[in-house]
Amino acid sequence: MIEYELPYESFIGGWFISDKTCDDVIDYFNKVKGKIGMPGRLFNGIDKKKKDSLDVGIHHNNFEGPLKSYRDQLQKCLDNYVKKYDFVNNLDYFYINTSYVIQHYKPGGGFKKWHCERSFSKMGKRCLVFMTYLNNVDEGGTEFHYQKMITPAKKGLTLIWPTDWTHTHKGQISKTQEKFILTGWYSFN
Repeated sequence: MIEYELPYESFIGGWFISDKTCDDVIDYFNKVKGKIGMPGRLFNGIDKKKKDSLDVGIHHNNFEGPLKSYRDQLQKCLDNYVKKYDFVNNLDYFYINTSYVIQHYKPGGGFKKWHCERSFSKMGKRCLVFMTYLNNVDEGGTEFHYQKMITPAKKGLTLIWPTDWTHTHKGQISKTQEKFILTGWYSFN
């Protein structure tokens, strides 16, 4: 698995999953979006000034079609993350035990507001976040506030990082290109 070099002190790890899996996940999204898709929701309502997307929630035990291949490759990314930041082995058992999301951002759409993945008490069991860019997007990456860095939206690049405020981030907004990501959380039991 190819690693994307990120500063060690950022606690953000990056590895690439296969282009085929990314394409297959986008095809899966397009197949099911009318059946289980919903506008991106934030703070119990739709606020397109904060987040403008179409989301498809995936049950954590759904391994149909390309989701099995994705999860297999994601596990290899997590294994690499744990090798890089070995203290993670000292944490309580964590795993993907909630739904994760395929998100589609049309040109001009995105997660525009600074946020972290554990900003509300109901998110308290989240431990690590994972996110995969499913397509290439010029200037469509993710900006991390405290790390003072932007990760590029490169097809297959899968990032893993801590869920807390130390990793406050937001999406870069492309005015001309659509963006697909798959994102979710490793949580404590």
